[in-house]
Amino acid sequence: MSFEKLGLSENSLNAVKRKGFVKPTDIQREVIPRLLSGNKDIIGQSQTGTGKTAAFALPLIDLIDEEMRNVQAIVITPTRELAIQVANEINSLKGRKKIRVLSVYGGQPIGPQIRNLRKGVHIVVGTPGRVIDHIERGTLSLSEVDYFILDEADRMLDMGFIEEIENILRHTSKEKRVLMFSATIPREILRLARRYLRNYEVIKIQGKSLAPELVEQGYFEVLPNKRFSLLCRILDDKEFYGIVFCQTKKETKELTSRLVARGYNAEALNGDIPQRGRERILERFKRRKTRILVATDVAARGIDINELTHVVNYSLPQNPETYVHRIGRTGRAKKKGKAITFILPGEYRKLQYIKRVARVDIKRGKTPDAMTKRKYSEKQQNYRKRPFEGA
Repeated sequence: MSFEKLGLSENSLNAVKRKGFVKPTDIQREVIPRLLSGNKDIIGQSQTGTGKTAAFALPLIDLIDEEMRNVQAIVITPTRELAIQVANEINSLKGRKKIRVLSVYGGQPIGPQIRNLRKGVHIVVGTPGRVIDHIERGTLSLSEVDYFILDEADRMLDMGFIEEIENILRHTSKEKRVLMFSATIPREILRLARRYLRNYEVIKIQGKSLAPELVEQGYFEVLPNKRFSLLCRILDDKEFYGIVFCQTKKETKELTSRLVARGYNAEALNGDIPQRGRERILERFKRRKTRILVATDVAARGIDINELTHVVNYSLPQNPETYVHRIGRTGRAKKKGKAITFILPGEYRKLQYIKRVARVDIKRGKTPDAMTKRKYSEKQQNYRKRPFEGA
């Protein structure tokens, strides 16, 4: 099916061509016509990198009345980086239509946001905390909102934003349409849907696995004091351009310091870094001036780069949803990627749970004796030259 058959305006079709989109992705094919001509609320399940932002942005652009100055659509995202990314994507697709899009998030002065809201904005993209801040200040009214979009809903709930989301929903028009997009659909999302959505349908876009098909997944069981050595051997791959995920902000700082001391081109990305600094770090990473990004889950949410070769879970993710989100950073735009997960002794059962729920095939990698207390053959010793063989 082509974009022409989805019911989009000529303006949107021209914008699609300028972006270089050839044909709609599965989520775009299902959501665009439903949002343009239907009246049901939608829960869309689709992993990152499948074009879900354009799936709701293109019909929104066609549906927004540019002559009116009120906020007609609001998109809630879990992080500042994702808010910026979504706002930029909408702006890149609006073509000649005079739609004003504003991203609002913490870590940025609120004054300029207030001034822009007073001038009149059609679409607001924001994080829960800053959106509530504007509502309470009286600088943002959602009483006439026609469309409420919750992006990366599972991650939003996992981060503890459920109360904030419900608070925002209570300030919106009862006549609005609600769209939720999520890589997975846990029970909490269905409970939220039953509470706040009227007549809704669930659209599931998935193959046999929730993970991107082009991601080769492997794990290594490693002793705590050997993790760093194993990571360095993986990073010695000259092709490496990717993200190393840590569980805490402290761990990103300590690991980055150790890597830099070893001569690796690495930078840390975490919530303690001021917004302007985070944007500079991301820009250097996108331009490949930095080869290794050591990040927490929250800080890495807005990273939208199709060329990443690797994702390394230096710490095992807390749940299957987080695992899916992490490895979705690679294997995008028809390019292959590798996802490598480290597990400590005693974490195997947790890994099995992730494999079962996310429906992914994570193969065991081969590590040398010094890291696993097992003998290794000559074939395994050759692994030193190929850090990901067999994984």
